[in-house]
Amino acid sequence: MNNTYTSLVNQTFHFPQEGFEVSDEGYLEFNGVDLKKLIDKHGTPLKLTYLPKIGMQINKAKNMFAQAFKKHKYEGQYFYCYCTKSSHFSFIVEEALKHNIHLETSFAYDLEIVNRLYQRRKINKETFIICNGYKQKSYTSRIAKLINSGFKNVVPILDNKEELAAYRRSVKQPFALGIRVAAEEEPTFPFYTSRLGIRAKDILEFYVDEIEGYEDRFQLKMLHIFLNKGIKDDIYYWSELNKIINLYCQLKKICPELDSINIGGGFPIKHSLGFEYDYQFMINEIVGNIKKACKKAKVPMPNLYTEFGSYTVGESMAHIYSVIGQKIQNDRECWYMIDSSFITTLPDTWGIGEKFLMLPVNKWDNEYQRVVLGGITCDSHDYYDSEEHINEVFLPKLTSTSKKEVEANKESLYVGFFHTGAYQDQISGYGGIKHCLIPSPKHVIVEHDKSGKLIDWVYAKEQTAQSMLKILGYL
Repeated sequence: MNNTYTSLVNQTFHFPQEGFEVSDEGYLEFNGVDLKKLIDKHGTPLKLTYLPKIGMQINKAKNMFAQAFKKHKYEGQYFYCYCTKSSHFSFIVEEALKHNIHLETSFAYDLEIVNRLYQRRKINKETFIICNGYKQKSYTSRIAKLINSGFKNVVPILDNKEELAAYRRSVKQPFALGIRVAAEEEPTFPFYTSRLGIRAKDILEFYVDEIEGYEDRFQLKMLHIFLNKGIKDDIYYWSELNKIINLYCQLKKICPELDSINIGGGFPIKHSLGFEYDYQFMINEIVGNIKKACKKAKVPMPNLYTEFGSYTVGESMAHIYSVIGQKIQNDRECWYMIDSSFITTLPDTWGIGEKFLMLPVNKWDNEYQRVVLGGITCDSHDYYDSEEHINEVFLPKLTSTSKKEVEANKESLYVGFFHTGAYQDQISGYGGIKHCLIPSPKHVIVEHDKSGKLIDWVYAKEQTAQSMLKILGYL
């Protein structure tokens, strides 16, 4: 047949592609992982984390920056930091740290994780800890404690002018500072300037008044910028990047200690088989623009830092659901009901309309149809009805008239949402109370053992009624 799901994908995209292929048995594989085997073993709904993808992403970025530095004969160093707020789980952070990286934090409790990582010998006191965010006393006091205990590369990034006073009072060792430069927002935003950081026009005066002359106690080492839109090849991004480059060049002439620019995170990840993004081009342009400006201003080129979160961990995870029923509500809409909830497991689909890469695990030889996926909560917003590349969802029909497919159609349709590893657990409140008391699904980790063989193990069982009742005060 020409109207099978396989033909639809082949007509629309180049397939198979990195991370996705269909086995001879007709089942989707994710980074070489046999999804049907995991489903048979663990059931659905299921969260899957493929740990090797984290290292693959980190090393890909490092190699691309190395190529750009070589191409432009760039004289600074590159430092890869992992943005912990993307996923704080120990198995994620510790996997990332295996690849010689550094950390970026957002809140006081992050630094408790830093202490545990040090105790486990996953980091040392030379590891860079870039401390971002609007900081309360609980955060600044922990930063001071780390510095005073000998962590040499803890760098608090000033989010406002008053923050410096907290370190003046409590830090007893010489330390490095950074300043976050407040970005101008896109015209579509309801406000003009980011609430985070210090206005660019105020920074030179602030440096002269509050930092210059105190080099024996603290030094300005880093300028930091982050854009909500991410790193994209458009006028807005290049305008904001050039603003911080020019500011660096101005400050460097009066602040010889300044030696780094942190461009934050913002690399996109694949949310469609049609995803196209030239990472190497963007890195080349960033590095080239910085070098050009520094040469023109006759100042040394800065070290470059990035804080990739979603890029590091996003493509390592998948959510797998079973279609447990079909509902025809009118002449146009066919609902596939899943055995979980989008609101509770993929909250970005509900909160900000995020689109994830969605593919069926099985029934690729069935005919396809337009459907709407529905979660099992009683909330009318618990649905998924469009993909990133098209304003519709197509999936295989649950049954087929083909004799070849008779056996295959005895099993449920399994639907996978891929590259879901960033922020979803944090936003949904891992292990807490969920909408309509829908439980968190079983979470399975897949990694290589010492011999290189793929193994899987259960990190967390499906959330129980008893655990929720205890939180609610019934037990």
